[in-house]
Amino acid sequence: MATKESFSINGESIVKKVKELINEGNVTKITITDSHNKEIMSFPVNYGLVGLLVAPVFAALGAAAALLTECTITVERKDDTPEAKEEAKFD
Repeated sequence: MATKESFSINGESIVKKVKELINEGNVTKITITDSHNKEIMSFPVNYGLVGLLVAPVFAALGAAAALLTECTITVERKDDTPEAKEEAKFD
């Protein structure tokens, strides 16, 4: 089971926030939308592939940050609670 969380943030802080989210380790997908809810970027986060994907993603984020004044970052996280693991076993 996955949970979603959203953050409103200004363009200058996008790269910093995404780095923080990736380092948390339980994030599976990040989506960035502009102030009109138009999707700017969406990418899966697989902890094993982070090293390969980091440079191009951060370069794209830097370019987007230069254009955006305000955006929303939506994070999809895997649910690691014991209750969620038990439910997954019986599904």
